[in-house]
Amino acid sequence: MKTITIKDIAKECGVGVSTVSRAINNHPDISDETKERIMKVIRENNFTPNSTARNLKFTQTKTIAVLIKGIENPFFQKMLKVFEEEIQNKKYTFLLHRVDSNQDELEVALQLIKERKLKGIIFLGGCFSHDEKRLKQITVPFVLSTISIFDGVDKNIYSSVSVDDIKESKKAVDCLCDYGHEKIAILAAQPWDTSISGLRIEGYKRALAERNIPINKNLIRYTLEEVNAFTMENGYKLMKELLESEEEFTAVYAVSDSMVIGAGKAILESGKKIPEDYSIMGFDGLDISYYYNPSISTIRQPVEDMAKETSEILFNLIENNAYNSHKIFEGELLVRQSIARLNK
Repeated sequence: MKTITIKDIAKECGVGVSTVSRAINNHPDISDETKERIMKVIRENNFTPNSTARNLKFTQTKTIAVLIKGIENPFFQKMLKVFEEEIQNKKYTFLLHRVDSNQDELEVALQLIKERKLKGIIFLGGCFSHDEKRLKQITVPFVLSTISIFDGVDKNIYSSVSVDDIKESKKAVDCLCDYGHEKIAILAAQPWDTSISGLRIEGYKRALAERNIPINKNLIRYTLEEVNAFTMENGYKLMKELLESEEEFTAVYAVSDSMVIGAGKAILESGKKIPEDYSIMGFDGLDISYYYNPSISTIRQPVEDMAKETSEILFNLIENNAYNSHKIFEGELLVRQSIARLNK
């Protein structure tokens, strides 16, 4: 009898190899129905995915790991699809590994390098504030995708693909200011997040400072719990807290579209209207921001282009021994129904 392989299982189930791998490894980012279908085929064919076999498989193959923090964030879904296609087109094995919000992604990466003999790593999402000494511990090529690092880290020791979070965030707040808003609240991640959220807060502050608008620290609403901040649930929670604080504001800017959608629900539940009572602005350009009612103004990131560029940089590092490089993409301001001009 021919020995069944993980590729055979994937083909029979009509899914990708990475989906079978996630089912075998009991990852949460797969539906129960799909997982059961895969495990049924595995049982029927007496396929035994023991740890020794898996480690041997990964040792013998060329594996690229995508380490994702915030897998619940819909912003990453299109990127993951591109990563899987690009990696498999290059005849490498695609390994998706979820990193919990309270985990250190570098520790996870170092363990995977040891266990799975990785050829490269893509870090996707999360708060990335590691110093040079720790970054140098990674012994395989890697790219930070959608992640920015504050100045002070030698850019020759890592590669990155992102938008200019400070510049694009300032663009969003400038738009609100141009519509006459000065009392602008911002919904952010944890105060210790010096990466994406920290940079977008900096853009917010620069926009206000440039117009000599005083910064009200009470309007900067941080996530104080160790949770995934970039979610609708968290945006809803922060918005409710802001409304209950009775601070005066006319507009709300959230550092992600998911957060601003949650914030919008909290506003409507309070009996207020968008944009008549409060204007709202997001960041990312999720499809749902267009279909929300009213449609949400946002900064759109070119996610597919960013994912392809990330893959290209990584394979240049792996196959051509290229130097580390950095690509900054331009965001697009989309002004929609969720903001209104103030009558002065």
